[in-house]
Amino acid sequence: MNTTETLISTGCPATAPQPENNLVKPFKFPAQPQEWKIVSLRECPTPDAMQQCETPDQAAAYWKTHIPSHPYFDCERECLVVFILNTRRRIKGHYLVSIGTMDTILCHPREVFRLAIMASAAAIIIAHNHPSGEPTPSEADIKITRDLIRAGQLLKIDVLDHIIMGFNLNHSSLRTLGYFYS
Repeated sequence: MNTTETLISTGCPATAPQPENNLVKPFKFPAQPQEWKIVSLRECPTPDAMQQCETPDQAAAYWKTHIPSHPYFDCERECLVVFILNTRRRIKGHYLVSIGTMDTILCHPREVFRLAIMASAAAIIIAHNHPSGEPTPSEADIKITRDLIRAGQLLKIDVLDHIIMGFNLNHSSLRTLGYFYS
């Protein structure tokens, strides 16, 4: 008797035993965790007068009321915040875009406009602090403002102003200083 006949006569299958459908199921690696949160006005009660944001003073008052209490805000480092506005120039909410070092901050139009697009913003106001307390704009502040204005024009989202916050309500507006163009 040959080997094959022996296997069949003893009741062993002619083929090697196959595992029971224990194939590895396809899986997807989870995306990198990212936290995006628009702090809406429901979460931070704001008086009606402060919800209207048409002047740099109103934007600075909103900053002073809400941004220092943000859990990730650090007054020792530059922090860039975007205020989301509706068509009537009332603030719908704000979000912290980036936290930098004590004298510089990295931001890209993609990050600045990402949540503005998701929230259907008609306009935005950009604001960031200078830990030195001196609110004069740097060349980098002026350049990124112009880049953001151009990006906003492509997206049809108005960039109304870029506010630089110093200590207390000491601030400067790039629109007031003439760095915005039509």
